[in-house]
Amino acid sequence: MSANTPSAFARFTADAGARWTAAKPLLLALGVGLVAGPVISGMAGFQMRTSTAQAMARNGVIEQQAIFCADRARADTAETASLGWSARNDLARRFATMPGGTAIDPDVARACADRLAR
Repeated sequence: MSANTPSAFARFTADAGARWTAAKPLLLALGVGLVAGPVISGMAGFQMRTSTAQAMARNGVIEQQAIFCADRARADTAETASLGWSARNDLARRFATMPGGTAIDPDVARACADRLAR
């Protein structure tokens, strides 16, 4: 081997260094994108947490049950808006139980009482 010819290891090291220098900006951009992408899209509202979706679904169910409760209470008692808070609350608790159920959901009773006040 002549003195001017680099060894195979030296050529490999130089070639690997050149490849790393070329790929380094791309790999850094990929890493930053993998971390920043979900954070930015979550803050922009493109993603939703499971707990948020469950809370929104529960609020929808409560609102639907409150509509049924208020309709049944108005069919039983006229002029529910003129009732006092306590009487509206008692009336709502009486009709907050859904057909086939035995337990009173306090969220449904509260939403029903609010609807009866309108």
